[in-house]
Amino acid sequence: MSTSGITLYDVRSTVPQPWAPNIWRIRLILNYKRLPHRTVWLDFPEVEATLRAIGAPPSAQKSDGRPVYNLPVIVDTLRSKTAPLVLSNVNTIAEYLEATYPARSIFPEGSRAMQTLFVHYVQEIFVRPLLPILVPLTHQRLPERSQAHFRCGAPAVGSGAHLGGAAAAQHDQAWLAVKEQFNFLASVLDKNQSDRNGVVAMGQDITYADFALCAVL
Repeated sequence: MSTSGITLYDVRSTVPQPWAPNIWRIRLILNYKRLPHRTVWLDFPEVEATLRAIGAPPSAQKSDGRPVYNLPVIVDTLRSKTAPLVLSNVNTIAEYLEATYPARSIFPEGSRAMQTLFVHYVQEIFVRPLLPILVPLTHQRLPERSQAHFRCGAPAVGSGAHLGGAAAAQHDQAWLAVKEQFNFLASVLDKNQSDRNGVVAMGQDITYADFALCAVL
């Protein structure tokens, strides 16, 4: 795409499609709002230096006060070609895109509080049991130079098929927790079935809550 638009910074892997859930959330919003954008692919060891170079704000802070640089990050030149706006943090970016490009809204009027609770559930409860399963799979799909950086020097963890003893039991327990959360979420979404066959979080209107969930899936 033309460089006159939005640049999304994403993490490279060994598969052709994007894979990081938080970055997928922004990609889905960009596509839904039909905003022209291009992707810059980074290996994990490149992320901090690249984000510092383009003036991206830190997405968090360590306990000792040092900044943390994470993706997603966007650079928007649609609004001002002379002074591009650089943003980090998935929720900050989503709020910005909605405020700046309100067409095809992802926050219907009066829904922000409920959507915020839903997204919090997805991030803090629904995803948590998935991590012991997703992290090893993610590690396997990263380029070699990113693998050690991703696991921060910890030993690589194998998939359930290669585990034995206590590790296998822990893996099976993780899957049971995942199933429990999927069943609970299905029961919640099923409550919309009687509302004119609604199938998404807000019934029939696609919203930010749906992108948060679909990005994980």
